[in-house]
Amino acid sequence: MPIDTSEALVVGVDYGTLSGRAVVVRVADGAELGSAVFEYPHAVLTDALPVGDVRLGPDWALQVPQDYVDVLRYAVPAALAEAGVDPAAVIGIGTDFTACTMVPTLADGTPLNELPRFADRPHAYVKLWRHHAAQPQADRINELAATRGESWLPRYGGLISSEWEFAKALQLLEEDPEVYATMERWVEAADWIVWQLTGSYVRNACSAGYKGILQDGQYPDQEFLAALNPGFADFVTTKLDQPIGALGAAAGTLTAEAAAWTGLPVGIPVAVGNVDAHVTAAAGNAVEPGQMVAIMGTSTCHVMNGAELREVPGMCGVVDGGIVAGSWGYEAGQSGVGDIFGHFVETQVPASYSQAAEAEGLTVHEYLTRLAATQRVGQHGLVALDWHSGNRSVLVDHELSGLLLGETLATRPEDIYRALLEATAFGTRTIIETFAGAGVPVSELFVVGGLTKNKLLMQIYSDVTRLPLSLITSAQGPALGSAIHAAVAAGAYPDVRAAAARMGRVERAVYTPDEAAAARYDQLYDEYRQLHDHFGRGGNRVMRRLRAIRREAMAEATAAGTAPNGATDGALQTEEVAR
Repeated sequence: MPIDTSEALVVGVDYGTLSGRAVVVRVADGAELGSAVFEYPHAVLTDALPVGDVRLGPDWALQVPQDYVDVLRYAVPAALAEAGVDPAAVIGIGTDFTACTMVPTLADGTPLNELPRFADRPHAYVKLWRHHAAQPQADRINELAATRGESWLPRYGGLISSEWEFAKALQLLEEDPEVYATMERWVEAADWIVWQLTGSYVRNACSAGYKGILQDGQYPDQEFLAALNPGFADFVTTKLDQPIGALGAAAGTLTAEAAAWTGLPVGIPVAVGNVDAHVTAAAGNAVEPGQMVAIMGTSTCHVMNGAELREVPGMCGVVDGGIVAGSWGYEAGQSGVGDIFGHFVETQVPASYSQAAEAEGLTVHEYLTRLAATQRVGQHGLVALDWHSGNRSVLVDHELSGLLLGETLATRPEDIYRALLEATAFGTRTIIETFAGAGVPVSELFVVGGLTKNKLLMQIYSDVTRLPLSLITSAQGPALGSAIHAAVAAGAYPDVRAAAARMGRVERAVYTPDEAAAARYDQLYDEYRQLHDHFGRGGNRVMRRLRAIRREAMAEATAAGTAPNGATDGALQTEEVAR
């Protein structure tokens, strides 16, 4: 029987880097009636575990899974209360997650960090998407796959990221074999939270395809895994493989326990899990070929649909139906964007700027933006590389690091701030040009996230890319996307495309390129690309050598008991802007 959508509601829940957000959405038109945010009490663990005195090394980023459940217990009821609606009108719930964020569990879904004997073991905790300490394992996977000519490698632009499932699992095996042996399921957080809602473990097609190397129905074979490490041979069959759920389908129904957490009706459909970036395409009805969506927050993820399968160097992946059924879904990304700006403000801006900003009722970001906006393009004389958190696309190398060139004694904080804004735009242009060169042209850029509030940044992106920028106007784009998938899972719409056409929210071509600025940016971009290729493609491997020296020095300091915080990341302690 068709569902009457005139009064029906759905709930979308978006799990970001520092918080989870819930939104109550009207099925008929996508109107957002109420929302709430729950900040993770444990935030991101980059220095130490929350128990004992266990320090973490460089490039670690962990989380506590109980924080995810608490989003359901607090944010969902608060969103319903703000909306002032009868929960009985809710016909479905959908969720999305940062990726690749991995939870090691027992067969019943119990996270290993909740076992008393593993409470002080780092590898028992969730490995957040931005955990980059598995780069050595990723390097070995890439080298072996290239040597063997593995057919799946080109589907990922020729390189597997240290952020993904296999590299992180191999690190776990090699650094804590006991935890690895105890682990019975290696679960994407996107699927773990759906497991908590339904009592059923269904692996979502998006995460499995982009982060789990599932192509044409197959994972890397046992022979390949054994060549990496004999103890890794049965990883897929014993710890990873699970039934795959299609995007927009129902993974199950809401259990009584989860209904008590959320205040929602028992038995409503729960959509198959999804990745925050990919689910957002539906929120802006940006599901046609050529429409690239940039989800801009602490990092940026770029997703778009294509009519044909192409091999794009350095992309994060291409998956059949990875965004919507019937299209090839492409993904790329930048590991650092908002967190680069946040780190600069947190650690390198003098107190006098903070005082001036406060006197004018502005944040430091707003104050620096206002100063930077008075400059002509190129006036600061700087160019930067946006690799402070490594490079996700198109180099896929998290041993790379940031670079600022052109600084003099006359350089001011606003100069550097603008150069960093521009560097992230140059990174996006590099991705767009790489896609176009591989036969996947981009005609329009859709942007969503807290960074859209920065008008200077948005205009810079339009000028640098020479593309019109459309804004997905939802304040909670991924959560709206999840709500759209919930509507499909509940049967209110036949598919995601139909639901997105009715429920998506977008303003087209809000920013368009200024020709004079774009021409000057072409010059700066040429300098950026020369630096990009020199330091990123083997011209000078100094960044990797510095990382090695740092790790050696940190190990010596730790052994001597004089180490500072192992992986300081002030940006993750600042306000989260989108993810």
